[in-house]
Amino acid sequence: MRKTLAALTLVCLTGSAAAEEIGSVSTKFKLMGPNDKIVVEVFQDEDLPGIACYLSRAKTGGVSGAVGMAEDTSDASLECVQIGPVQLTDDIRSGKHDGEQVFKKRTSLITKTLQVVRFYDAPRNAVVYLTYSDRIIEGSPKNSVSAVAIQPWPSAPAPAKSK
Repeated sequence: MRKTLAALTLVCLTGSAAAEEIGSVSTKFKLMGPNDKIVVEVFQDEDLPGIACYLSRAKTGGVSGAVGMAEDTSDASLECVQIGPVQLTDDIRSGKHDGEQVFKKRTSLITKTLQVVRFYDAPRNAVVYLTYSDRIIEGSPKNSVSAVAIQPWPSAPAPAKSK
């Protein structure tokens, strides 16, 4: 039993970028426990640190939400932007890593997750991110997509010399 629990915990924690919460808004008042809300988070693609993705998602409140037992809805939106120079690895450029998971968030106690995966669109030199929700048995067709056209990134100008 301990080995199974340890393996499940490891699966839930691996392969995901950490997100930083930017803010949230309440959508439904709850008398007991926190309100239902929409949370806005940002994370950076660990393989392409010049790209940041902003993710908004539903978060269920109430007593069950406060103790981590609630299941969040599959509603989410995604916008990714270039924030610095982007160096594509050969594996990304070749498409070998298309569909690779770059972010994962548990949205129920065990069975449901919100994921972000990455694709490379070579003809347009763009990185495409897709967010969707899945369950062990069935997923949701709700999804959101964002594309980042890779642009040359100017170097910071050298500071002016004092006279």
